[in-house]
Amino acid sequence: MATSTEENYLKVILHLEDRKGAATVGEIATELELTSGSVTTMMHALSDKGLIDYTPRRGLKLQPRGRLAALRVVRRHRLIELFLVDVMKFDWSEVHDEAEDLEHVISDRLLDRMDEMLGRPTHDPHGDPIPDKNGEVAVDVSFPLAEAGEGHYRVVRVSDGDSSILEWLNEKEMKIGGEFELNRKDRAAGILEIRRKSGETLQVGLELARQMFVEEV
Repeated sequence: MATSTEENYLKVILHLEDRKGAATVGEIATELELTSGSVTTMMHALSDKGLIDYTPRRGLKLQPRGRLAALRVVRRHRLIELFLVDVMKFDWSEVHDEAEDLEHVISDRLLDRMDEMLGRPTHDPHGDPIPDKNGEVAVDVSFPLAEAGEGHYRVVRVSDGDSSILEWLNEKEMKIGGEFELNRKDRAAGILEIRRKSGETLQVGLELARQMFVEEV
């Protein structure tokens, strides 16, 4: 069984593999704000446990056991976030850090009860898919708003690491499932102009648009 520290490493490796196709010691060190030496030591420990395949100076990747362990942490995190929002009535901008702490300490029995209470949900409050008990994850075909052309779109998910972005979306009532029309993109100025169903026009910066994931309507 992985320790909480090992789980954090596995989750970061999973994130990097899913985003970039591979993970390096340097990238892991940057994500966790640690030295490369500390990360290298942990890579050897995870390799010895059969959780990753690691060869110094040649790369690393999750082994099936390691990927499943990482997905189970992700499952706990996202179910906790949803429980905090739906049952405890936290705002979606407040739950990421709470879930980071709780994901390592709740039991499988408690998690299953939470899952049952929530109706066996498939997505967390930010639109991220929740892995099932076997580590299966729904396919996500959304893409960043920053990459979209003019047209009609629906918000599918948003990055949950920056609470200020979530607070801005709250203020503008841009929630998961919200529909809008992308009218204009000014890359030089770093601004997108969108029009909501109500007719209200909003200007969205490219940095925020990189963290909003949409699908065409």
